[in-house]
Amino acid sequence: MLYLSSIFIQEKDIETFDELIEAVKVRAQEGEIFIRLDLKPPYPDTPKDWEEKIETAFNGYLK
Repeated sequence: MLYLSSIFIQEKDIETFDELIEAVKVRAQEGEIFIRLDLKPPYPDTPKDWEEKIETAFNGYLK
């Protein structure tokens, strides 16, 4: 299971919500099956519907 917080820890160079979305897509392509949204993204451009956007990006790239 992929925890969103693990992306924050491992990908320290991410500075925007769009960059986070790309990292989520990569993890889904690499074979992660589940994602847990355990922390709200700390970026100033994080939208109000951030959970939906992350889940959509993740589920759209599952193998």
